[in-house]
Amino acid sequence: MSQAFFERHQPVLEQALAAARDRGYWSPFAESPSPRNYGETAAQDGQAAFEQALGKDFALDGVAAEDWVSEATSPFGLALNIRYPQVSPARLIASAQAAAADWRRAGPRTWVGVSLEILARLNRRSFEMAHAVQHTTGQGFMMAFQAGGPHAQDRGLEAVTYAWQEMSRIPDVALWEKPQGKHDPIRMEKRFTIVPRGVALVIGCSTFPTWNGYPGLFASLATGNPVIVKPHPAAILPLALTVQIARDVLREAGLNPDVVQLAAHAAGDDTAQRLALDPAVKLIDFTGSSANGQWLEDNARQAQVYTEKAGVNQVIIDSVEDLKAVVRNLAFSLGLYSGQMCTAPQNIYVPRDGIRSAEGHLSFDDVAAAIGASVEKLSGDPAKAVELIGAIQNEATAQRIEQARALGLPVLAESRALEHPQFPQARVRTPLVLRAEARDVRIFQEWFGPISFVIATDSTAHSIELARETVREHGALSLSVYTTDEQVAEQVQEAAEVAGVSWSLNLTGAVFVNQTAAFSDFHGTGANPAANAALSDSAFVANRFRVVQARRHV
Repeated sequence: MSQAFFERHQPVLEQALAAARDRGYWSPFAESPSPRNYGETAAQDGQAAFEQALGKDFALDGVAAEDWVSEATSPFGLALNIRYPQVSPARLIASAQAAAADWRRAGPRTWVGVSLEILARLNRRSFEMAHAVQHTTGQGFMMAFQAGGPHAQDRGLEAVTYAWQEMSRIPDVALWEKPQGKHDPIRMEKRFTIVPRGVALVIGCSTFPTWNGYPGLFASLATGNPVIVKPHPAAILPLALTVQIARDVLREAGLNPDVVQLAAHAAGDDTAQRLALDPAVKLIDFTGSSANGQWLEDNARQAQVYTEKAGVNQVIIDSVEDLKAVVRNLAFSLGLYSGQMCTAPQNIYVPRDGIRSAEGHLSFDDVAAAIGASVEKLSGDPAKAVELIGAIQNEATAQRIEQARALGLPVLAESRALEHPQFPQARVRTPLVLRAEARDVRIFQEWFGPISFVIATDSTAHSIELARETVREHGALSLSVYTTDEQVAEQVQEAAEVAGVSWSLNLTGAVFVNQTAAFSDFHGTGANPAANAALSDSAFVANRFRVVQARRHV
């Protein structure tokens, strides 16, 4: 069956390999929740499956719970009350090691085939996953469907594709023949076997559990490593569903389902640390705070650690053709999922002497006011606004809005609580936009959530310098620039390359700096403190396996 999985999905794999090479648009997973893509009853079936899980114990076949962990309430106020089986770190490690031998011997075609089948089944359950993501992260339903479903599946497939590409470069067998002049040549047969590194640990985040979790999960699985998936205690269901599906596929393939396990745990316990420091764990993928990511890099010395941490994303405004188009794009970027995206912009630099535009000179106040007004307009219709801005995942983020307001800076757009028409208890806040001066050091840290600053700088050159040095010191995953001057664009290009951050130029349409597309955009560079790896490239997968060779005379 495992070989059949590879053959079944090989055409998609071949397309994925071409897409990774060409870097154009491609996805096998439809991002539109249309019945034409997923079937007439898919939406109702997915919602019913989600609702059926509420208030119950989450079933994982073959898992004997030592305790139970509860996921109580959604950011939208919906009572979840789902209980997950809890297993000790020691038993998780032992089970992963017991499953590892047969999984290693199964080989790359099986590893990749099983991974592709899991992704295909995840796609079929995208509506169920959308509700799970929405009610654990606070994303609006459409974003939860797309980012938590097809887009996350794209990122998983991308990792599998790079894994296959790197492994398939290595032949199974080679005949080595060295000439010896008048003597017979030396002939040897050399066999090359790809072997996994060991147990892999995926540490999920609370805001994008699948989108950020799938690259590491599938990169490790497709290179033969058993994987322990440790969700954030506030966002267990999406990764629990993923593990459930993975175990079903493994069992059907005649393999030990403990190749993929769930490490559910309560907030505040030491499960993550105990797993991360276990000598058997050789790979760790982490998304979350800088403090926790740095702790892993400093302490989990036995493992190859891949981290995506915090950063300060920035926007430089030098000159514009159409200010209205610019501020509409920026407002959407600032409001999308209440700024709870690792790529969301925070600091917006505008020269205090103003900028050039097609309409003539615009003062700093003109630009700042336009940004604030556009952000305020987003919440003009609360029923529509809540679908864009979603809910605040963590109460600490809502409190951070108050901390930013307490800075005493002039307000360009006030943060307000909105009532969600469907979920009256939802924690919904509109974006807060403040005016600041470049000398104010308080703004050069990450203010995670719907918080941003329009900052007066001495000049565009000063803006570029600030952006470059902030990326180098604090890290960033995105940099956006607006200019009509090609020389300025070249200066930004130089600064971005020196600092190691991807950047976007003059985004005014339906593409936003927050978004990245699998098979085309590299998410992160690994070249600044915000992340030590890119999703996904060859470096992200190639160190997850090794090659053992055997040679003999022919």
